[in-house]
Formats: sequence, C-alpha cells, structure tokens
Amino acid sequence: MHFPPDLAQCAEVLRATIFHRCWTLIHDSPPPGRTEEQVLDLRPWTEVTVEAMVEIIRVVLTEAGIRTLALEHPPSEPTRTSTPETQPLIERLNQLYH
Repeated sequence: MHFPPDLAQCAEVLRATIFHRCWTLIHDSPPPGRTEEQVLDLRPWTEVTVEAMVEIIRVVLTEAGIRTLALEHPPSEPTRTSTPETQPLIERLNQLYH
C-alpha cells in the first residue's frame, strides 16, 4: 500500500482503504461514491462479521505502521440506545480501543 507524504492525504487513503475493504466484506454492490454516503450499518451483521472488520482495520493500520490508536477528543454520546444483544460486542470493542 502506498501512502502519500501529506498527513491529511495519508489519513484519507487509510479511511478509504478500510471502508472499501469492509464494504466488500458485507456487500455485493459497489460502495457509494460520495464520502458522506459511505456508512457501514453493522446492525444486521453477526459478531463474526464485525470481528472480521476489526481485523481488516488492524491489518490496514499495521501495514501503515500504526500500532497505537488514541482519540484526541472524548467519545460522543450514542445516537441510539444499544440493545442488550449488542452489549457483549460493545464491551469487546471497548477493550480493543481503550
């Protein structure tokens, strides 16, 4: 994978690469062209699918030499209430990123 020297361009290449690989995992159709429409709805998928996406993210970031993620701002409040079925997945993702 080639990364441009400009940090903003590099971030966009990473975002696009991760999005397209995850999209391909769950869709047969091409992804939306507009960045604003590029959203992955994880609600209908199983934990195995979401874990595969987490692995895609890990691999892409590792290929880019990124070993640690840190948020520069506090997490935002959820826009929807999580169902009890999603709680184990949410806890697992929190463990990976905290």
